[in-house]
Amino acid sequence: MARSLMMTIGAGVLAGVATMSTPGAFVRAQQPAPAKRVSRQEKAAALAADPAVERGRKQFVESCGFCHGADATGARGPDLMRSALVAHDVKGEVIGPVIHQGRPDKGMPGFPFSDEQVADIAAFLHARAAQGMASSEVPEGYSVERLLTGNAEAGKSYFNGAGGCSGCHTPAGDMAAAVARYSALDLETHMLYPEGHFKSVVVTLPSGEKVEGPLEHIDDFEVALRDSSGWYRAFARERVQVEVKDRLAAHRELLEKLTQEDIHNLFAYLQSLK
Repeated sequence: MARSLMMTIGAGVLAGVATMSTPGAFVRAQQPAPAKRVSRQEKAAALAADPAVERGRKQFVESCGFCHGADATGARGPDLMRSALVAHDVKGEVIGPVIHQGRPDKGMPGFPFSDEQVADIAAFLHARAAQGMASSEVPEGYSVERLLTGNAEAGKSYFNGAGGCSGCHTPAGDMAAAVARYSALDLETHMLYPEGHFKSVVVTLPSGEKVEGPLEHIDDFEVALRDSSGWYRAFARERVQVEVKDRLAAHRELLEKLTQEDIHNLFAYLQSLK
């Protein structure tokens, strides 16, 4: 009985060794599956599924809908689905001050909402903006050539000149990798509506030592970052000097300067890089 059991175990071990020794078997097991492209419709659906969106919708309709429309598409007040303010916002950090302080010069009063209510309203507005983007997505198989109404050479001149794009990007460097990964239309979308949190911070201590890393949190009393070792470090604002750097600031500023002609020309230039 014991001998039979040992033979069975031995056969299993040998089979495992044989499998591992098969050329390419181990490598194939370690290769990650190719990432699935997430469409704008899928992204919009994922955002809409957040319970905060429904809470924000109810609050928005009750307090803001009479000016901005119940669906945020505008009425007496502007359309917020395509608002630069919403596009620039990350989790209510831009929307919040406008809600609290209002815009008296434009007839908008301030609202004493809690941080949680502001976050819910921001979630609703971002979900609406995502729905708007999803509804305008080019269908699968649509010929991109039909969208090429701009001038690639003019787009190149804008990229290297007035647009200031070449200050951070190079056609043979990071743009080559981006063009290989995204369609020109997706690249343009990222340019116009940059996503993600790309802020870093430099904290100067009383001793003169500087600590730098991705910004994790900042308010009137505290600033926190992730240092080069991966540690979360928080500092009292009153005891340190703080310099926040936003890698997407140029993109956000560009959004308000681009003309329709600039957009079409840049699109044509990005497509020419493929």
